[in-house]
Amino acid sequence: MKNVLKYSTIICLIALTVAACESNKSSDTVASNTPEAKVASDTSANNSAETALAVTDQGCEPNQLTVTSGQNNFVLTNKSSKPVEWEILSGVKVVEEKENIAPGFVQKLKTNLEPGDYDMACGLRSNPKGKLTVKAGGDSQAKGTVDQGQLVGAIAEYKVYITKEIDQLVTKTKILTDAVIAGDLPKAQKTYASAHLHYERTEPVAELFSDLDKSMDSRADDFAKKEADPQFTGYHRLEKALFQDKTTKGMKPYAEKLQKDGLDLQKRIATLTIEPKKMVGGAADLIEEVGKTKISGEEDRYSHTDLWDFSANVDGSQKIVELLRPVIQKANPELLARVDANFTKVDQKLAKYKTPDGGFATYDKVSEADKKDMKTAIASLAEDLSQLRGTLGVE
Repeated sequence: MKNVLKYSTIICLIALTVAACESNKSSDTVASNTPEAKVASDTSANNSAETALAVTDQGCEPNQLTVTSGQNNFVLTNKSSKPVEWEILSGVKVVEEKENIAPGFVQKLKTNLEPGDYDMACGLRSNPKGKLTVKAGGDSQAKGTVDQGQLVGAIAEYKVYITKEIDQLVTKTKILTDAVIAGDLPKAQKTYASAHLHYERTEPVAELFSDLDKSMDSRADDFAKKEADPQFTGYHRLEKALFQDKTTKGMKPYAEKLQKDGLDLQKRIATLTIEPKKMVGGAADLIEEVGKTKISGEEDRYSHTDLWDFSANVDGSQKIVELLRPVIQKANPELLARVDANFTKVDQKLAKYKTPDGGFATYDKVSEADKKDMKTAIASLAEDLSQLRGTLGVE
C-alpha cells in the first residue's frame, strides 16, 4: 500500500484501540405491512425488552425514553407521511440509526448502549430532538462469532481509504465552491458531481457527525419548508441553484459554508476511531441507500447526476468487502460468492452508461429496463450484505 509512512500512525492507533470499540452493536431490520408495532411483553432472545417508539411528522412519541444499559431492542413505527430516519446521538456523533423507514411500516433496531444521556433525532431534521436516558445495570454485550482481532488490519486500511477520500473531497469541493463564488456557472456545473461523489463513498463514516451530515448532504425533503428552509444547505442546495435555477447568484454564503464544513469533517475524521460495526454494516448501508434513493432518481433531482453517486456508493461498499474478503471467505464462502456475482451485475449495468471523460450519462438517459434490472441486482446485493454483521460477529 502506498503512502505507508504517511498513514502508519493512524494504523497503529487503530490497532491499539480497536479492541475497545463497541464491536457488538448492530441494527436489525424488520419491515412490516402493519402500521403498528407489536411490542413483546416478555424479553427477547438476548434478554432485552422491546421498547416501542413512533416517529411522526412532528418528532418522537414518546419524546423521552429511559432504558437499561446493555442490549436493547427498539421497535420503530413510522406514523408520518414520508420515509423517515431515527438516530441516537451522543453530542453530534451518531451512536446508532435506522434510515428510510417507510410510512406505516415498522422496523427493529438492536443495539448495545452504554449508560448516559443521549438525544434522539426523529424524522425531519428540523424537528425537535427527543431525550434517551440509559441507566446502568443491563447485560453486557453479546459475544460475536469471529475473533475481532481478525478485523484490526481491515479497519486500519479502511481508515486510510476514508482519509484519502475526504482529502479528495476537500480538494474537489474547493474547486466547486471557488467556481460558485467566482460566478462561473459552467465550471461549477461541471465539477459538482465529481466533488459530491467522495462524500457518497465515505458516507458510513462521514454521516457519523450528525451536524455536518445535516449541513453538507441534506435534501430539501429533510426540512419542513423544503427548498425554502434556511437550514437547507450543502451540496444539494448548490445543486438546485446550479442545475434548476441555473445561477450562482446568492450562493456565496452556501459555498463558503460547504468548504468550511468539509475542512471540519477532514479534521474530525483524522482523530476518529472507526468501530467494526460501522465498517462492516456500512457495506450494506451504502447499497440499501442506492436502492432507496438513487434508483428512484430522488437523490440528485436537479442535476440528474444520480449515476455518479450510485457508482460512488457501490465503490465504497466494494472497498469494504475487498478489505474484509479473507475473513468473509473463511466464515461464509457461499455468501461471498453471491456478493461478488451481484457486484458484477451492478458494475456491468453502470459501465453501460459511462462517458468518455470518466463520468456518467444523466439519469434520464437510463432505460426503464435497465433501471428495473439494476433495482433487482441491488435488492439481492443489499440482502446478502446485510448478513455480514452476523457472519463476522459484530451483532
